[in-house]
Amino acid sequence: MTFAATIRSDAVRQAADAWRRQTSLRRFYTALGIGSLLVAMCTAMWFADEANAGHFFDRLPHILDFLSWLVPKDWNDVWRALFDIASPHDKGSPEFNFPLGRVYLWGGFYLPEYFELMLTTLNVALVSTFIGFVFAVPFSFIAARNLTPSPVLRLVVKRFMELLRAFPEIVIAGLFAAILSTGPVAAIIAIGLHSIGALGKLFYEINENIDMRAEEGLRAVGANWFERVRFAGLPQVLPNFMSYTLLRIEINVRISTIIGAVGGGGIGEELKLSISRGFGAKTLALVLLLFTTVFLVDQFSAWLRRKLVGEQAFMMGA
Repeated sequence: MTFAATIRSDAVRQAADAWRRQTSLRRFYTALGIGSLLVAMCTAMWFADEANAGHFFDRLPHILDFLSWLVPKDWNDVWRALFDIASPHDKGSPEFNFPLGRVYLWGGFYLPEYFELMLTTLNVALVSTFIGFVFAVPFSFIAARNLTPSPVLRLVVKRFMELLRAFPEIVIAGLFAAILSTGPVAAIIAIGLHSIGALGKLFYEINENIDMRAEEGLRAVGANWFERVRFAGLPQVLPNFMSYTLLRIEINVRISTIIGAVGGGGIGEELKLSISRGFGAKTLALVLLLFTTVFLVDQFSAWLRRKLVGEQAFMMGA
């Protein structure tokens, strides 16, 4: 008994020593990795500071100076700019020419300029998302491993969708703006192409997890590929498809604003001009309208997704 206890004690001591050595080695590698990361980050920041013409760290105390010109002399000018109401401070300069942007619909009734630009941005986001949805749905079924037996066809479709989402929307928009000139059309094409790739990837991953029993039943009675996809696959995945599409609309509203700043039309272009010229009231009015619109779109999209997917799915995700 004493000999067995001694062997057991030695084994426990060896195991404890091995565990301590392994723990020490793990801590050493963790500290080495964190230290290397910090050194790399500091080196990169130093290089960026040296490459920056104004030296970033030297100008860091002045980073909020731009807020000084965003503060309007009269806060009521923000509302006047938002609704195209004449300002008492208007001296003929573009900073206060609010009524000139009115879009008259009939008689004396008009749509404020910024609301019309926001509608343009929303229109770009909705149309491009619709284009992405229409093409992403069939591509996603072709790319799904459990629905398309041909590996060559799946490979071609997947690589094509990867190509569409490989380039940022702003790069694609710049290319089409050079061909079609600046405006919403180039933005719609750019965001639509990227949406095809992004939605297609999400969709085919959903398709590869569907219940195949319905598809096998249709296959047994002689249904072709289109019939199996239509009656066995699509009903299972359509709520999730719609959920991801609504999420994509939220993303595309923001992207439409960014592309608008580089010539894609809409509210982004006016926001860029207002900031570059230092028009505080106009800038704040545009930011307020943009924030409110994005908030409302997000809330409506979240409510609609809950209705389509179900409250239980959101509770399970939480």
